[in-house]
Amino acid sequence: MATLTPPALSLYVHIPWCVHKCPYCDFNSHELKGTIPEADYIDALLDDLDQDLNDYALTAHPRELHSIFIGGGTPSLISEQGIERMLNEVKARIAFAPNIEITMEANPGTVEATRFKGYLAAGVNRISIGVQSFDNQKLQRLGRIHDSAEAQKAARLAHDIGLPSFNLDLMHGLPDQTIEEALSDLDEAIALNPPHLSWYQLTIEPNTMFYYKPPTLPDDDELWDIFEQGHRKLTDAGYVQYEISGYSKPGFQCRHNLNYWRFGDYLGIGCGAHGKLSFTDGRIVRTSKIKHPRGYLATKGNLTKSYRDNVFDVANDDRPFEFFMNRFRLIEPCPKADFSTTTGLPLSHIQPTMDWAIAQGYLSETNTHWQITEKGKLFLNDLLEAFMAEE
Repeated sequence: MATLTPPALSLYVHIPWCVHKCPYCDFNSHELKGTIPEADYIDALLDDLDQDLNDYALTAHPRELHSIFIGGGTPSLISEQGIERMLNEVKARIAFAPNIEITMEANPGTVEATRFKGYLAAGVNRISIGVQSFDNQKLQRLGRIHDSAEAQKAARLAHDIGLPSFNLDLMHGLPDQTIEEALSDLDEAIALNPPHLSWYQLTIEPNTMFYYKPPTLPDDDELWDIFEQGHRKLTDAGYVQYEISGYSKPGFQCRHNLNYWRFGDYLGIGCGAHGKLSFTDGRIVRTSKIKHPRGYLATKGNLTKSYRDNVFDVANDDRPFEFFMNRFRLIEPCPKADFSTTTGLPLSHIQPTMDWAIAQGYLSETNTHWQITEKGKLFLNDLLEAFMAEE
C-alpha cells in the first residue's frame, strides 16, 4: 500500500441535545428531558478523545489541531464554563495551531444569545447561528423555537462583541415558500452583514416528520429561480461562493468545512460523531461513535468498553469516490497532486474515468488541476457514480 501524507487535522464535537426536534432534522439529536448532564458528558467527551489519541498513536506521534467544530443538537445549551473547561482540556491533550478556528453552533434564542460573550472568552472565535428563516410563520412550520427578532438580535450581538467571524444558516425552498419570500429572507440576512452565509435548500430526509408527512415544497423551476436570483444578490453584496451552499466575504471561509471537502482528517467525539484518520502506512480509517446519549454515557469510566460503534478501513477502490464526493462540493480547482497525497493512489488509477468525464464536459483540466464545469454541477450524481467501485 502506498504511503500517505497525513493532511490537516480537525476535531468535531457533537452535543446531542436540543429543546425541540425539528420536523426536517435528520441529525443525531434528542429532545431534552430534564437538565443536561453537562459535567458527565464533558467527562465522557474527554475520555472518548483520550481513547482515540491513544489507540491511533496520536499521543506518541502528535499532530496539531487545525480547527474545532462544536455541533449538535444545540451546543449553546452547554454553559460558557462547560465549553471553556472542555476546550482547555482538549488543548492539554493535543496542540492547537496558532490560528486555530473554533466554531460553535448556536440557536438565536434570547437565553443562548446572551452567552455569546462568554463563549468568546472561553476560546470560541466563530459562531454559526441557526436562523433558517426570518419569516415567523415559516419558523413555526419548521419547528424552530426562536422568532425573527431574536435571530436579528443574535446577529447584531455577534458583531457587537467583536467575534472574529460568524455564520448565518439560512434555508430556502421551504414549505409553501414563494420566490419573493425566499429572496426576502436572503435580503434580511445580507442586511445583517455576516462574514459568512450558509444558504442551502431544504431537502426531505428519511426518518423525519416531514418525510412521513411531506409538506408542499416549491417545484424545480421555482427552486432554480430562487437559486439564480439569490446567487446574484449574494454576489452583488460582496459574497463569494466557495462551496455548493457556502458563501463568504473574502477571507472568511469556514476552514473546518474546507478541511472536510479537501479530504482532510478529523477526530469525531460525542454521540454519533464520525471521524477520518490517515496514516503514513497508507491506511485510511473511518470511525463512528455510539449514537444514543444513554449508551454513550454508560461507557464513561468503563475501561473494557470503547466509545466507537463502528470502525473500518477505506478500501483503495472506494477512495476515488470518497475523495471526489467531497472535493467536487468546492468551487475552487482541485490540484491533481492532492488526489495522490490524500488517497495514496496514482493518477493512473482514475485516468480512464477522468478522460470520460472531460469528454462529457463535466470537468476541465490543466497540467496541474481539474475543475468541475457548470455542466458537471448539473450532472454531479452521474459524475460521482463514475468513480464508484464496482460491486
